[in-house]
Amino acid sequence: MFPVDPLSDVLSLLSARSLLSASLRAKGDWSIRFASDGVKFNAVLEGGCYLVSEGSEPRWLEAGDCFLLVNCGTHILCSDPSLPPLSPSEVFGPDHVGSIHADLPGECLFAVGGRVTFDDADAGLLLDALPPILFVSGKSREAAAIRWLLSRLGEEWDEKRAGGSVAADHLAQLLFVELIRVWLAQAETAAPGWMQALNDRRVGAAIRLLHGDPARNWRLQDLADAAGMSRSNFALRFRELAGISPLDYLLRWRMRLGAKALRSGAEPISAISYSLGYQSESAFSNAFKRITGVAPQQYRREHQMATASARKSESIFGKPDV
Repeated sequence: MFPVDPLSDVLSLLSARSLLSASLRAKGDWSIRFASDGVKFNAVLEGGCYLVSEGSEPRWLEAGDCFLLVNCGTHILCSDPSLPPLSPSEVFGPDHVGSIHADLPGECLFAVGGRVTFDDADAGLLLDALPPILFVSGKSREAAAIRWLLSRLGEEWDEKRAGGSVAADHLAQLLFVELIRVWLAQAETAAPGWMQALNDRRVGAAIRLLHGDPARNWRLQDLADAAGMSRSNFALRFRELAGISPLDYLLRWRMRLGAKALRSGAEPISAISYSLGYQSESAFSNAFKRITGVAPQQYRREHQMATASARKSESIFGKPDV
């Protein structure tokens, strides 16, 4: 059994899924402007190109380089930043395969891109912790796993073997996780948050305990002992990194788990309460309302109504594009 992993816990809570959705081959002079809503990633498998994002200088990308975009406006991939960009609809077909000047001689850019989908209710837990652009150089020491994943992605895309689309999506999922891992290893400064706390050896050990048994009646001293620190120093260090106290972190994690359970099924609220360490339904309900602003029963009812409305819209208008 794998040890408790808070990052995996969060990705599971968010129902995070990475989908490989497009490829581009381009030669000669070219430029394409893309929308950057949501979370998207791109990886250069062959050749090179410039990445131009709002508020940043053009950055040259070469084979092995990857980047993750988090709600950062539009961005441009191009051979020359001075060129007027095309829209994706002018380049990509219904199969999301794009080609520009493929018949010209010379080196060809080959890049793949995808998106990451989340349960919107908790998406901010991850998105607020990530920078608008997360760039990973293929030459960095930490990127060995990414280089292997990109090689496999290229093979799956080119060889069109049975099960290739499923394999590509799983590889894209791994690529997303590796991008975050490399960023965590390289990040020197970031805003306080659970990722910063997790990246600290001592505080991270305490967070793993909280995630491993969120129903336990944790005491601050228990967590300080696990971190090998005094109670006061641990509390101060935790707040510096996470922005909240250890027991407030536990409370908020419990409420996210409770909200997920309320959205996911019809399990009695009393059962959810006990699974999260509360001795009564009223104790859980009071904590839930204090954090979310609504009582558990109301939260469940509003979610069910919103889901039913979305399904009705799909049946009338068809499934919306993603």
